[in-house]
Amino acid sequence: MRLENKKVIALVDEDFEDLELWYPVLRLREEGATVHLVGKEANQKYIGKYGVPAESKYAFSDINAEDYDGILVPGGWAPDKLRRFPEVLEMVRSMDQAKKPIGQICHAGWVLISAGILRGKKVTSTPGIKDDMTNAGGLWSDEPVVTDGHLISSRRPPDLPPYVKAYADYLANQ
Repeated sequence: MRLENKKVIALVDEDFEDLELWYPVLRLREEGATVHLVGKEANQKYIGKYGVPAESKYAFSDINAEDYDGILVPGGWAPDKLRRFPEVLEMVRSMDQAKKPIGQICHAGWVLISAGILRGKKVTSTPGIKDDMTNAGGLWSDEPVVTDGHLISSRRPPDLPPYVKAYADYLANQ
């Protein structure tokens, strides 16, 4: 399996977009990656927008980003909560500095905006936060998936197949 020995953080908080969390997690696990759900508290159950639960294995404070090969930020309303945690922003900045893959879809761009890592980067997101992305210096385009180096972004659930493929491809070649 091409992602064996790869470790990925999948951030989670209340009101995550169910498919935008679970589709990437399951696909990466299918290819051999270890994916840890990480939330405000360890062993906490979070409920997605459509009622699908996700239980965190670790708390933000338990994580050392250097021990991981990548990070995934789901969409939904969770990113508006996630970006308020200094530990989350530091994880994202650490991944950015190390050029490790950062996956973001839909409203997840809010976390990258708050981490201050979008200036000059080609990105996409849900059109609803296009202005936020461009005001943060991102070069926004309306495409299913946009890859700019280690930053892999996508718009919405119908774009999940090419998004997760692009993320997995980058992770496998790292």
